[in-house]
Amino acid sequence: MSGFEFESLEKTLENHIPEDELTQVKRILFGNSTKKLELPACAVSAASERDFELQGHMFQCASEQLRPPRRIRVGLIQNRIVLPTDAPVLDQISAIQSRIAEIVEVAAMCDVNIVCFQETWTMPFAFCTREKELWSEFAESAEEGNTTRFCQELAKKYNMVVVSPILERDGLHSTLWNTAVVISNSGKVLGKTRKNHIPRVGDFNESTYYMEGNTGHKVFQTQFGKISVNICFGRHHPLNWFMYSMNGAEIIFNPSATVGELSEPMWSIEARNAAIANHCYTCAINRVGTEHFKNEFTSGDGKKAHHDLGYFYGSSYVAAPDGSRSPGLSRTRDGLLVVELDLNLNRQISDKWSFKMTGRYAEYAEELAKAVREDFKPNIAKE
Repeated sequence: MSGFEFESLEKTLENHIPEDELTQVKRILFGNSTKKLELPACAVSAASERDFELQGHMFQCASEQLRPPRRIRVGLIQNRIVLPTDAPVLDQISAIQSRIAEIVEVAAMCDVNIVCFQETWTMPFAFCTREKELWSEFAESAEEGNTTRFCQELAKKYNMVVVSPILERDGLHSTLWNTAVVISNSGKVLGKTRKNHIPRVGDFNESTYYMEGNTGHKVFQTQFGKISVNICFGRHHPLNWFMYSMNGAEIIFNPSATVGELSEPMWSIEARNAAIANHCYTCAINRVGTEHFKNEFTSGDGKKAHHDLGYFYGSSYVAAPDGSRSPGLSRTRDGLLVVELDLNLNRQISDKWSFKMTGRYAEYAEELAKAVREDFKPNIAKE
C-alpha cells in the first residue's frame, strides 16, 4: 500500500479490527474517546462541493460548581499547494488564498473561534532547494503584508482569531524569518512569534533562509483564551512546549510541514505528549501532498538528486491535557478539523496530576545554568 492510498490510521483500524475490540484499541492508542460534533448541514454540503474533508469532534470535560464552562471551537486547516511551484509567485499566493478563504468560510459555518493554518501556508515548502531566487519573493511584512491584510478581513468578517504562519521579511533589516502572525477577531494584529528551532536534517535546509527566532515564548491573550504558536521543528523540543505553558498558554498550536519517511512515527506522539506534560491543549497541523521543484537538489547523504522533499502526510489533530486526542484528518486530502474543547479541563487535569506543582524547576534551572557553561562537568558517579 503506497503512501497515497493509505488514507489514515483510524480508518485502517476501523476496517480491520473487530468492533468488540476496536473500542479498547482506540482507548489505548488515543485515550478517552471524543464525541462526534454535529456540524451544520450547510457546512457538510459546502465541504463536499469544495472537495475537502470536514471532521468535527468534542472533548469531554466535567462540569464544575463555581466555574462556568469555557467552551470554544478551534479549526485546523491542512491543504495542498494549488498551482505548480514554477507558476508566477503572485498567482500561487492568490490561488492558495482563494482555497483557504473557501475553507475558512466553512469554519465560520461551524462556529469556529480560532483557526490556524499550516506552516508558511502561502507558498510551497521550498526550503529544501537551498535556492534563494524566487522563494524569497514570497516573504512579506508580518504587520502590513498582503497576507496579513487578507487574514484581517477574514477575522473581522467571521469574528474569528486567525493564526497565519508566513515567511516574514523584516522591514528594518530585510531579514527573513519563519513567523506566525496572530490576528484578533477584531481584525487587529495582536503580534507575531518566530520559529525557535530551525532544522538541519535531511532536506530541511532552512537555515539557508532564516535563523532561530528572537521573540521568545510569547503568549497571546485572545477573547477565546490564551494561545501560543510552537512552529514545526519546535515540537521536537520538550522545553519549547514547556516555556509556552509556563507563560500561560492554554492552547499551543503547532503549524508544521513534515514528510512521512522522516517523522511520521513521531507525529502522533509529540503534540499529545506535550499536552499531557504541560496541562494544556495542543493542535498539530501538517500540509498535504508532494511538491515538485523544477531543479534537482541533494540531501547531502550520497543519494541521487531529486525533485521533491517527500510526501506531506497531513494527519492534523488536537490533543487534550488528559491524554486523549481527536482522530486525525486524512493523509491524502485537504481538510478542516473542527474541535470543541473546554479550557476548564486544563486546571482539572493539573489538579489531578500536579506536574507543575511537583516539577523541580529551581533545581532544573540551576543545573541547566551549569550545563551550558564551557567548564561543565557531568554529575557521573564512578567506581
